[in-house]
Amino acid sequence: MGWLYLCIAGVLECLWALGLKYSDGFTRLWPSVISITLIVISLGLLSLAMRTIPVGTAYAVWSGIGAAMLATYGIMFLDESGSLIRISCILMIIAGGIGLKVFA
Repeated sequence: MGWLYLCIAGVLECLWALGLKYSDGFTRLWPSVISITLIVISLGLLSLAMRTIPVGTAYAVWSGIGAAMLATYGIMFLDESGSLIRISCILMIIAGGIGLKVFA
């Protein structure tokens, strides 16, 4: 169950980080409330995952999921650069997470 918790927490990490963009520095109520709620849930699931997954691995995978997803979202929807170098870097983040799981 630890890896399932960790994957869900990573997706929520991406969503709350995206919500921060739309909260406009916590000046907009609903994006702020949603972001804070997702932060609490994401960190709670990360904490549950760390019961069975080493802390370094769990944190690296959690932040990697969020980083890779948010970078991809930025390329697809926020008009950020989708250069070969950037896409390669996203793929290396994903490969690093897989490597931490496989070689744990």
